[in-house]
Amino acid sequence: MNSIRKKDTILKKRFMSEEKKDMVSGYVYIAPFFIIFTIIGLYPALFSIFLAFQKWNGFSPMSFAGLANFKIVLEDPIFWKSVYNTIVMGILGTAPQLVVGIILAYLLNLTFLKFKNFFRVTIFMPYITSMVAVALIFSVLFSNHDSSLANFVMTHLFGLDPVQWGTSEWGTKIAISIMVFWRWVGYNTIIYLAGIQSIPNDLYEAATIDGANKFQQLMHITMPMLKPFIILTVFTSTVGAMQLFSEPTVFLGRDAFTRNEAMTIVMYLYRDAFRLQSFGTASATAVILLVIITVFAVINTLLTSGYGRKKRGGKA
Repeated sequence: MNSIRKKDTILKKRFMSEEKKDMVSGYVYIAPFFIIFTIIGLYPALFSIFLAFQKWNGFSPMSFAGLANFKIVLEDPIFWKSVYNTIVMGILGTAPQLVVGIILAYLLNLTFLKFKNFFRVTIFMPYITSMVAVALIFSVLFSNHDSSLANFVMTHLFGLDPVQWGTSEWGTKIAISIMVFWRWVGYNTIIYLAGIQSIPNDLYEAATIDGANKFQQLMHITMPMLKPFIILTVFTSTVGAMQLFSEPTVFLGRDAFTRNEAMTIVMYLYRDAFRLQSFGTASATAVILLVIITVFAVINTLLTSGYGRKKRGGKA
């Protein structure tokens, strides 16, 4: 009996040691991600929050500034202009792409449509195209010359006066918003297409038997089932719109940080940090932007939770 117990004890120890080895090996495999994330993600974020309460130009020693950096930013009219520009271009560039994305996804899912793969790749191509190439193309399309494509269409087809797309207040915003729309509409289309293809065909067959036409099926089956995907794209597009930087910077070129027509919050942050050498106010702007994005994230989370409760309630 004693020998049997000793053997059981030895087997248990070996089994536990194997469990510990598997656990350690698992942590070793995932450790590189957390190490890299800590170095290039978590540490800069925490350091930026710390820097928001300091006065520092990048060279001289830091000095504690308290809330002075936040006061400087919030009292700066250029900051509020950047907030206004970010919201306006976010609405003009984001809202249409969500609507058009749903329409394109619905059309790409039609059974009688030929060359589906070609159209899907074509629609997704702007997303993987170089931002510099996109900006160069749009700078030619929306140049200030009367012979540019945008001005040609406006004058000859609509009878309107030419627009100074690179210098006027609304011309710049519209050109950048169209650029954002063109670049991201394919990304949202692919997400919506995946959502539509995940809807069971039994629902459409049952609706057809009940006499529902295609439009009724779209409104009462496709759209409700796409609601989680719509919430996801609204959330990601909203966060992306609040972080708008590349499009206006490349489109306006050297004058991007000296003019206020298309100054965004991230551009304002970048200007303070790397042009004015005011890392304290730049970090304070980053913290304010974090608060704004967090508010939108909470709103979207509440919408998602509400959708889940309604759906479970309906089933009950």
